[in-house]
Amino acid sequence: MKTKILLVDDEKDIVEFLEYNLLQEGFEVITAHDGMEALKKVVENPDLIILDIMMPQLNGYEVCKKIRSIQEFKLTPIIFLTAKSSEIDEIRGLEIGANDFIQKPISPKKLIARVKANLRKDVKKSEEKTIPTQIAVGPLHIDRNKYIVKIDGKEKIFPRKEFELLFYLASNLDKVFDRDKLLKDVWGLDVYVVDRTVDVHIRKIREKLGKYSDLIETVKGIGYKFKIIEKSKA
Repeated sequence: MKTKILLVDDEKDIVEFLEYNLLQEGFEVITAHDGMEALKKVVENPDLIILDIMMPQLNGYEVCKKIRSIQEFKLTPIIFLTAKSSEIDEIRGLEIGANDFIQKPISPKKLIARVKANLRKDVKKSEEKTIPTQIAVGPLHIDRNKYIVKIDGKEKIFPRKEFELLFYLASNLDKVFDRDKLLKDVWGLDVYVVDRTVDVHIRKIREKLGKYSDLIETVKGIGYKFKIIEKSKA
């Protein structure tokens, strides 16, 4: 099933231009040319909304507020298109629920990149809802909300990315992950890092785990996994 995007702008040339580029990337596109029409089209359940700010009848801010008041669309990514460049306008948009801003004139490549980035964030949020906030595995107790790791009951400090990598592996016992997968899921696709980054963080995590360092196992030629804890080791 194609990802559905609602594209809203009162300038028909812009709508046609952006619609063409979005279609070329394989998206399904619904279009609207003013705020009232946008609210009617939103019932078609778009996965992401691209919304111009300066429009007749209802401006983008008003449309965004109304969309966010609907339970089903409280988390739907909304990207504002704006000819305005002031920080106040951007802050106002973020406060009423926008996820991102793109300033006109619009670069199609930048638009596509922002659309994909916001869709990835949305997927990640959905996945995070199913992830437990605390994990107890053998000698480790990991609290995701407080970023606390306890080893044999003693708290150990882990920098943010080391913590997130440890939590990710411990949440998926005995599952092997290659470096690319770890980079995408822990660091995110929008951050440029190299394979070596994973290895360095694994080494640092093992140092902090001390006598339990072997809980993170290197799978030769593939990547890493967190071993299932044997009762005798717990």
